[in-house]
Amino acid sequence: MPAPSPRPLPAEDAPPHWHARWRDVVATARRTADSGLVVGTSGNVSARVGDVVLVTPSGMPYDRLTPADLCAVHLDGRPAAGHRAPTSELPLHLAVYRETDAAAVVHTHAVHATAASTLVDELPAVHYMAAALGGPVRVAPYAIYGTPELADHLLTALRGRTGCLLRNHGTVVYGRDLDQAYDHTAQLEWMCRVWLAAAAVPGRVPAVLSAGELDAVAARLRGYGQPRA
Repeated sequence: MPAPSPRPLPAEDAPPHWHARWRDVVATARRTADSGLVVGTSGNVSARVGDVVLVTPSGMPYDRLTPADLCAVHLDGRPAAGHRAPTSELPLHLAVYRETDAAAVVHTHAVHATAASTLVDELPAVHYMAAALGGPVRVAPYAIYGTPELADHLLTALRGRTGCLLRNHGTVVYGRDLDQAYDHTAQLEWMCRVWLAAAAVPGRVPAVLSAGELDAVAARLRGYGQPRA
């Protein structure tokens, strides 16, 4: 008979570095709401700390989250700390962490990205920042939220990419940290807005960057910005 799973830690007994990362998760979730990338309790945010994932809880407004609401799970989905139920999209987050080198994941229901997801199978590369996500952003086929089927579709769309659209649903972007995951989510929403605006002009078709042009940008982006400490 298998040994019983250990009980999750009370939130107040979680390691200090978990609490530090939890504050960052909450701050990022609030940024998605403040910037209009989500409405109400839609969307979710997570960060990986070793073999544990800190993730926003289900159905709780971000502006009400406190240290006592810390929600941590193991990579196999078992509760690690806290008493809150994790987001219903937990399978999606865990799939990304198990299959990529992600340190953070941001999922939103951004307006323009969701609109674009209903129109195409891949967002045309109308701006060079598509290179920051690995190339033209694919659209994962529709599946009910929170299901293994959606997680499977997501992983297929993410091959060679760090972000994708979910059909009739929203966006998923991962990064080396929460700031990068959020920034690239905002960039993706902006690119969707640009494409929708350009595609709406009667009689005109938006110009699209080639794979070679995106590769050149990707190489240039690798040296962009300030050196990392």
